[in-house]
Amino acid sequence: MARPPVATEAEPLQPSPVELDRIELGSGEVAAIITLNRPEQLNPIDWSMVSRLEQLLIEVEADASIRTVLVTGRGRAFSAGGDLKSYVALQSDPAAFPAFLEDLHRTFRFISRMSKPVVALVNGVTAAGGLELILSCDFAFAAESARIGDAHLTYGQMGGGGVLTLLPRAVGPARARELVFSGRWLSAQEALEWGIVNRVVPDGELLAAGLEFAAAVAERSPLAMANAKYVMNTAWASGTGVEEGLRLERERNAYYCLTSEDAREGLRAFEEKRRPRFRGR
Repeated sequence: MARPPVATEAEPLQPSPVELDRIELGSGEVAAIITLNRPEQLNPIDWSMVSRLEQLLIEVEADASIRTVLVTGRGRAFSAGGDLKSYVALQSDPAAFPAFLEDLHRTFRFISRMSKPVVALVNGVTAAGGLELILSCDFAFAAESARIGDAHLTYGQMGGGGVLTLLPRAVGPARARELVFSGRWLSAQEALEWGIVNRVVPDGELLAAGLEFAAAVAERSPLAMANAKYVMNTAWASGTGVEEGLRLERERNAYYCLTSEDAREGLRAFEEKRRPRFRGR
């Protein structure tokens, strides 16, 4: 099975499995809304979706006006996980299936390496690959009706997109084993208590909560934000000890403060009792 075709201007995917919208935050700053867009199938994660998601993430990363990325699903699911129907053929192909997993991992890991915060807005049913997407984002907000689980083992599958590595680090190994082994579903409130999501809001207020966070980010230096995210995600992902993490933080801090216009602008604004005007330089 070959890789799915990538959409071009001449031959767009109809409909696109992932859509990108931009919402103005004021003063030229923008929040990007990335929406998984196969609601009838509960937004399954297949190869075409992964390819389109990667394409849009690269586009968003290159756009300096975009300050925050919000990822959500259309319909009643964030994502119910992999497209099991397509896996019947895909898992019979010893070349294609590992290539799919490689693309999946590269796309999800790109999220943590982006210079902008990426927030999952969990709007409904979320399982397996959907949970792996949440864990790949910087953090998540959930609607009250959201339900989150793993469910790989329920269908004779096993996690391959990061859940077996990232979930124990997010909730602790015992809770991770319970969720993976049992296949049970967490309510939004339980997911909050476990630390999978940061906040639970009424269903109709999920996007507003994401945009409220994005508006706050728009007031910060994008360069300082990028460096802070890099240090936190790199030290966490690499499992560095405290001393190594502090060394990375110290080096990034010194370089940023000594070389950036934004650091000096922040200090001048504080001294002059005014709102800073950050340029990302």
